[in-house]
Amino acid sequence: MPHALVSTRHVDAETVIERSRFLARVVTVHTESEALDVVAAVSAEFPDAGHHCWAFVVGADQEHRRQRASDDGEPGGTAGVPMLGVLTGRDLVDVVAVVSRWFGGVKLGAGGLVRAYSGAVSAALDCAEVGELARVDVLEMDLSHADAGRVEGVLRVHGFAVDDVAYGSDVRLRVIGDGDRLDGVLASATGGGVVAERVGHRWVLEL
Repeated sequence: MPHALVSTRHVDAETVIERSRFLARVVTVHTESEALDVVAAVSAEFPDAGHHCWAFVVGADQEHRRQRASDDGEPGGTAGVPMLGVLTGRDLVDVVAVVSRWFGGVKLGAGGLVRAYSGAVSAALDCAEVGELARVDVLEMDLSHADAGRVEGVLRVHGFAVDDVAYGSDVRLRVIGDGDRLDGVLASATGGGVVAERVGHRWVLEL
């Protein structure tokens, strides 16, 4: 299962190698645009840094996942890709990492840069709280007005999240949770008279 940061606030970690300062920031994001906004914000916050290298992974579903990385002027393959490797190596999604570097006067070489940038991201992630993402079903069902309140209460007692309630000739509930388990709870609550329709899925964070 993929993992994600629990906190939506950023986590920073600073390391110093041969007098070069590396400040890593990791932030929860949900789109490529949000990730690039974080990169821009860090660049604006620390305009005196020589490099702002970055990597991100967004999308819990493998088929829709997007990942990119940038060396931002460092020698090719010495910063962004190693940073991305740390994120993917920890099965993280919906996260961006930005490492700002202030040059200390000593060249680190390609291997030294790889270790510095990947180590900076690892240091920040070691300070972050991370949880596992679980894929859950999104289900909808139609209930009579007379039964809707009672059935909704039963579902909540059994741990299902009611995402939406729409009132019309019937009441349509949208519920988030384990579809197989909901089938049993719903059958018991309605005497088998109501069947939920699976309309999609979501990823939720398990702490």
